[in-house]
Amino acid sequence: MSPPGRPKGEYRRAQHEGRAVKCLRVIPLLGLVCFLTISRPLLAQEQPTPKDLPSTVQAVAWIDSDPAVVEARHALAAAGHGAAALAAGANEWAARASTQRRNVQGVGNSTEWSAQIERAIRIGGKAGLDRQLGDVELVLGQARIGKARVEAARALADLWLGWLAAGRARALLTEQLSFADANLAAVDKRKRAGDASALDLNIAQADLAEVLRQASLAGTNLAKARAKLRVRFPLAPLDNLPAVTLSDPADPALPFQTEAQWRERIVTQADPMKIAQAQVSKAELGASRAKADRVPDPTIGVYTASEAFRNERVIGISLSIPLSGTYRDARARQSLQEVDVARAALDRERRTIDTEVAETYADAVGSTERW
Repeated sequence: MSPPGRPKGEYRRAQHEGRAVKCLRVIPLLGLVCFLTISRPLLAQEQPTPKDLPSTVQAVAWIDSDPAVVEARHALAAAGHGAAALAAGANEWAARASTQRRNVQGVGNSTEWSAQIERAIRIGGKAGLDRQLGDVELVLGQARIGKARVEAARALADLWLGWLAAGRARALLTEQLSFADANLAAVDKRKRAGDASALDLNIAQADLAEVLRQASLAGTNLAKARAKLRVRFPLAPLDNLPAVTLSDPADPALPFQTEAQWRERIVTQADPMKIAQAQVSKAELGASRAKADRVPDPTIGVYTASEAFRNERVIGISLSIPLSGTYRDARARQSLQEVDVARAALDRERRTIDTEVAETYADAVGSTERW
């Protein structure tokens, strides 16, 4: 039963207002917060921040403090050290020293010693391949930071909007509570005047009880939404923020680019695609490195020795070359298979993104038509 003086249609509209506003604003709000993590200068030129979203400065600070983003930044720093290690190479100088006591019959004992320093040398372009592998690791680290920031932005958009929608729902039910209470008072007055039946009074009481239940549930949902936002983004000063409410949704517009244009733009800029492409490059370089490693690195050294009662001094150069065998051949074959794995993963990622673009574009067009 709708309250007196409030049409039934308007009363029911108020019940669903929060839900409708949330559904209509999910895509633009989500896209905006994600977009600010990708192109903040372009955001400032093309897309002003709505008043019901946190400012760009606030959102960027909260996103950058997300544990996944912090983890990705540390991983990038580690990749930088790894790239430096690859450029330097795993081969290190090695020193050897030995001493011996020789007994010469009829002459006596001779104490002798030798010392040597040696190092393996990368040949066959291995040093250049290692430097390229280090560069690819840096590209991977950068792309993973971008992916982590976008995922954090999506979480922020979802949690922020959930918090606003929960607050709006509670406000609407608080308003409905006053309507239901006024309706019960009016029906009770009509019943005492003989203009309403006991059944009408029971319906009004049940309506009030239902609104009370929904208001209690809305308060619980608001507390949960607030807790989830606070836990995920503890830097968000929810207690100090001014009252924020969902702004009235403007008439939506169709996407300003075609589906093919969106797909091309996203495929070229999406961090998951950059990660998959870098993994292909890494696998290809790894295969080239394994192929070059079929020719082992020689170890070159210089040595000196003292022999024959310290009357002889020896200085020389040593060279040792490992013999290639089954192990190196198997590793090369494995690396070639890993290239195929990386290429298949790239194709899978591209198809996943194509599917998401098609679904999102269809949702955007369909939502506009339904509006």
